[in-house]
Amino acid sequence: MGYKVFAINPGSTSTKIALFEDDKKIFSSNVAHDAAELKKYKEISDQMEYRKNTILRELEKAGEDISDCVAFSGRGGGLVSCPGGTYSVNDKLYEHSKEGYTVKHPAILGAQLAKYFADRYGAKAFVVNPPDVDEFEDKARITGWKGVYRESRIHALNQKEVGIRFAASKNKKYEELNLIICHIGGGISVTAHKRGKMVDSNDIAQGDGPMAPTRCGSIPVKDVVTDCYSGKYTEAEMRNRITKTGGLVEHLGTSDVMKIKAKIEKGDKYAAIIYDAMIYQIAKQAGAMAAVLKGNVDGIILTGGIANDEQMVKELSEMLGFIANVTVMAGEFEMEALAAGVIRVLKGEEEAKEYTGIPVWNGNWEDK
Repeated sequence: MGYKVFAINPGSTSTKIALFEDDKKIFSSNVAHDAAELKKYKEISDQMEYRKNTILRELEKAGEDISDCVAFSGRGGGLVSCPGGTYSVNDKLYEHSKEGYTVKHPAILGAQLAKYFADRYGAKAFVVNPPDVDEFEDKARITGWKGVYRESRIHALNQKEVGIRFAASKNKKYEELNLIICHIGGGISVTAHKRGKMVDSNDIAQGDGPMAPTRCGSIPVKDVVTDCYSGKYTEAEMRNRITKTGGLVEHLGTSDVMKIKAKIEKGDKYAAIIYDAMIYQIAKQAGAMAAVLKGNVDGIILTGGIANDEQMVKELSEMLGFIANVTVMAGEFEMEALAAGVIRVLKGEEEAKEYTGIPVWNGNWEDK
């Protein structure tokens, strides 16, 4: 019998769950939560009991037993900046997760739910490559404004898993390779992986890098200031334009790539130039990451949901093929990553890390 691991990935209106035996997924479900019910809870951590009971009902309905799991793996979040890896849910990590110490997002429930189930069934609790992973080189943080720094906000969980899988396909270790990984979904992160560390990337939350289906990407700052003081937008509306209503939504009114492709097929020239511009910007960002790696690139990987688009793959391959071979690993591997990180620890292939609560980067160069 292999190691049985239960993975938990809480989102805004649902919680993804999956049961694994080693690398084999034996059950999965996306448990929907009633939006009106969630609104009853003042703080995200107050949803804990509700989400736990919803998961238990889903498991009972499916006839699945998790009492013999050796470990439970949660999404993680709300932590201080930390290196990548698989972390045991110790007291400090649990405390920061429950508080949402650095960010308030449903992902903070991952560690809490993992600990609950682990305590209930006498197992171990972990989080794997949480959103708080920060492995940037110091010079990657500097901007042209003193006191404003670039921070690591990346699709860390999926990117790391894709890097590990790609390396294994080449009979290599992730730590032996230099890779450029492009996660292309609702948000787009293009990252330089240098011997197992994500040393530079665009910030998917602050308006940086390529525009994306819902995100503005990098914009000339003077024009942003003009809009801020134009009286046309509230502060909330301007913030939403960065991560919720920017990018394809701003230009085309939708983030649905299938609908945009349909418009293009019907001859919509504006939709065509906007979509092509997004591809162009992804390629430019990947080229910048090649410079970070000094041209020593072992592979370029396209992942995320939009990496299924043949036009996207064709154009990026044409623009980036001179740097390295382009490999498509479309979709997301987050649930697999949550299990795989834990299984590597259980098998002794990797050591579990201890969360200290001390950030690798405190947001202030002068105090570094």
